Amino acid sequence: MVMRIATKTIYDNGVSQLNTLQAQLQKTQMQLSTGRRVVTPSDDPVASARALEVSQSKEMNTQYVTNRSNAKSSLSLVDSTLANTDDLLQEVKSKIVAAGNPGFTLADREALAKELDGRLEDLLGQANATDGAGAYLFSGYKSDIQPFTRSATGATYNGDQGQRELQVASSRKLATSETGSAIFESNITGNGTFQTSVDPANYTRGGTGIISPGVVKNSAAVTGHNYTLNFAVAGTPAVTTYTVNDVTTGTAVVTGAPYVSGQPIAFDGIQMDITGAPANGDVFNVDPSKNQSVFETMTTLIAALRGPAGSPQAGAALTNALNLANQNITNSLDNVLSVRASVGARLSELDHLDSAGDDLNLQYSSQLSDLVDLDPVEAISRFTQQQTTLEAAQKSYKALAGLSLFNLI
Repeated sequence: MVMRIATKTIYDNGVSQLNTLQAQLQKTQMQLSTGRRVVTPSDDPVASARALEVSQSKEMNTQYVTNRSNAKSSLSLVDSTLANTDDLLQEVKSKIVAAGNPGFTLADREALAKELDGRLEDLLGQANATDGAGAYLFSGYKSDIQPFTRSATGATYNGDQGQRELQVASSRKLATSETGSAIFESNITGNGTFQTSVDPANYTRGGTGIISPGVVKNSAAVTGHNYTLNFAVAGTPAVTTYTVNDVTTGTAVVTGAPYVSGQPIAFDGIQMDITGAPANGDVFNVDPSKNQSVFETMTTLIAALRGPAGSPQAGAALTNALNLANQNITNSLDNVLSVRASVGARLSELDHLDSAGDDLNLQYSSQLSDLVDLDPVEAISRFTQQQTTLEAAQKSYKALAGLSLFNLI
């Protein structure tokens, strides 16, 4: 049986085959021009879907790079401001030491008080520092509110306790700010466990006792209670004794102990000493340490420098005030250094995250290349083969289309 093929069928099949070969050649040419194996999702649906996921992850990683850059800028500004604050507090400490000079006159102390008042204004300026966009650094979430306003006792904090954060990696948020409360107000008083102070009435009674900040001798025995050291002077010749009362429990811890200037006074795991000559009825306080604003510390210090002078009682009052201020400013410095260490740790972490982000970006690029990039050698070889095949098909179609019995007549 002889199969007959219509001329139209020959033409249709030939044109269809040529179109197919041209489409394949065009696809290969497109791949070569773009350098991509997957030009449209239909080229490789699985690879295309995976490439989309990897591309999105790569774009997110790029955004994290921007976020880390912004975080570094914010934290560097915070660190710079804290460094200035550190310098100011160091200068205040040197002024406190200078204020203890017994040769200072009232005018000298007033000049020193004015200097410290200027340093207090400088410190407020650092506390109210802004970034390049005008947002306050230390006001928490209330970046448009000035953190501190000066008051009669120091300064009032107007911000909140929030720390602004940025997403700096897929699973890491980092605080890019610090609160003014944590830096300038959360400064422990005394030695960190307890603080000593003097009843102001001591000086009107003629007492010249000076109490030290004290130390902890046995932390296990520390009660955290409030105490008073009450002095009595009686007899001829006069004998000075003291009684330690636990104000919290209402009991006497030490009763009628003889007082010797400079001799340690110890009870309930703590120890301090008192020098000078306490008067009859003089009282010294020992209370648990608490948080105190550095602005309050400086305001109290300035007021002490402007206090009365010229008498032993006034000298004792100034020495006690300077000792207390020096201890509290030292604690404020320690707190600033602690915050700076935290900021520095975050800056260091950002550097490590940058390094990890660079590695991740290379990994994403490599994955994308494996999924969609073209092997140029294979593609050029395929293009040449397809071109040869198309040319052969075109020539054979031309020859086939020219077959006719009429050519023989």
